[in-house]
Amino acid sequence: MGLNGSLLAIDAGNSKTDVAVLGRDGSVLGTARGGGFQPPVVGVGAALEGLADIVDRAWAAAGADDGTPPAFSHVSACLANVDLAVEERELTAALEARRWSRSVTVRNDTFALLRAGLDEPRGVAVVCGAGINCVGMLPDGRTARFPAIGKISGDWGGGGGLAEEALWCAARAEDGRGAPTELARALPAHFGLDTMEALIEALHRNRVPATRRHELTPVLFRTSAAGDAVARALVHRQADEVVALASVALGRLGLLDEEAPVILGGGVLAARHPELDTRIADLLVAKAPKAVIRVVTSPPVLGAGLLALDTCGDGPGAAARLRAHYA
Repeated sequence: MGLNGSLLAIDAGNSKTDVAVLGRDGSVLGTARGGGFQPPVVGVGAALEGLADIVDRAWAAAGADDGTPPAFSHVSACLANVDLAVEERELTAALEARRWSRSVTVRNDTFALLRAGLDEPRGVAVVCGAGINCVGMLPDGRTARFPAIGKISGDWGGGGGLAEEALWCAARAEDGRGAPTELARALPAHFGLDTMEALIEALHRNRVPATRRHELTPVLFRTSAAGDAVARALVHRQADEVVALASVALGRLGLLDEEAPVILGGGVLAARHPELDTRIADLLVAKAPKAVIRVVTSPPVLGAGLLALDTCGDGPGAAARLRAHYA
């Protein structure tokens, strides 16, 4: 199949971006991967320049002639850091200005996870990776979502948040302000240090870069699994937050009392920590007894592609073909 009428699927997360050029029949014609999409850090212009480079590489991989600019029937862009309606409008206008297509749909990247886990666009997804977010959608186009900007929008947890909470508890345990916890030994030991005071200094002086703090989240889960009460309380609170998001989104869509999928994804939830999984399942039964939990490990660009096919695809067979490619 040629590139005439092809579709562009973009899943741009905080740490990496995947792009796929698709045929309307669900065939994958070309792909490319690049760095994260972070307009708040580098600015919208620079973020789009980075995205354009990845799109150019996917276009070339699909077999475009040298010098032929990318052109698509539809662009489905699921982008990190697009959390508000005003940001969707701004990024839609910016992508339209690229002239890749006159048909552009911009969504938060959580929608890519959601659609990747659904047979039809009906259900709720909670992503718990570096941060935490939740979205829901119905076939008629209605959605449920949250600002998901951080603490100022009521968020708690995610890998980054859990690491910060673990550090807080461990620091207070070591100096006597808080309850004793094995975290006070386990967190600095992960970096080859003896005390929380040494770890605090290493983080403050950037001898341990802030980008490595996410490594402490698995340490937290291991400490919880070994029976530490403080660590377990953090794990349980994360489960509480996941269920709170999912149940509120289900309620907004009128799905609390219906059989509906709840898609879980992102590094924290995809890791399948037994204690976290069990508590989520138990709490969700109480809130939404007919909800069906699914943990998705497929690449989210699959979801961005399925959303493109929902708009311009050649029917159910196209979606099945795309799923088979990413199976």
